Amino acid sequence: MIINPAARTVLCYGDSNTHGQRPDDVEPGRLPADRRWTGRLQALLGGAYDVIEEGLGGRTTDLDYPVRDNRPGRNGRTFLTPCLHSHEPLDFVVLMLGTNDTKEQFARPAEDTAAAVDALLDDIGRQGRSPSGGPPRTIVVSPVHVDDTRPRFAELNGASYGSGAAPRSRGLAAAIGRVARRRGALFLDAAAVAEAGDDGVHLSLDSHRRLAELLAETIRTAVAEER
Repeated sequence: MIINPAARTVLCYGDSNTHGQRPDDVEPGRLPADRRWTGRLQALLGGAYDVIEEGLGGRTTDLDYPVRDNRPGRNGRTFLTPCLHSHEPLDFVVLMLGTNDTKEQFARPAEDTAAAVDALLDDIGRQGRSPSGGPPRTIVVSPVHVDDTRPRFAELNGASYGSGAAPRSRGLAAAIGRVARRRGALFLDAAAVAEAGDDGVHLSLDSHRRLAELLAETIRTAVAEER
């Protein structure tokens, strides 16, 4: 926990790629905090910022899994409002969701996922509170592409994502970007600097560094423009 009372707060709200899931199963579970992009972002921004990591494996934009999947709490919209209230006041919300929407059981078109992101922006605008009393700045990040050519995709994620997830994921940046720009949110395409690792879904190890660097630059620029 950053105890600097003047620190700007950055809430990072996402799925397993924010949680830090390893891109293989050589060592199960998540990466160490200093290897995850959220931890790297904290290190780059320093003690003048408090980076809050709110990532959950399997989280969708606003979709519920069938009961038989036994994955409660994965609807990203259901949890967003209490999360905003829990961590307020917030200077920035980094929103990176959409990968799980591409799974075969949902087969959601990119435009539908973008519409769900639009609704999440509504919630942030209505429910989020910055130190000034208005809504926090939002940075919308379209996720890296699902890559079904990676060596362990079929073994580790083929059953969940199928053959349609990769093309669906490639359409997310354009669709989500249009929503973000229309809403006046900052927008980043993670696929411009990052990629999936061996399992074709989760960020490669070096991608965590590159994504953190992009976000740190974006946040610093946004703060400088406020002055």
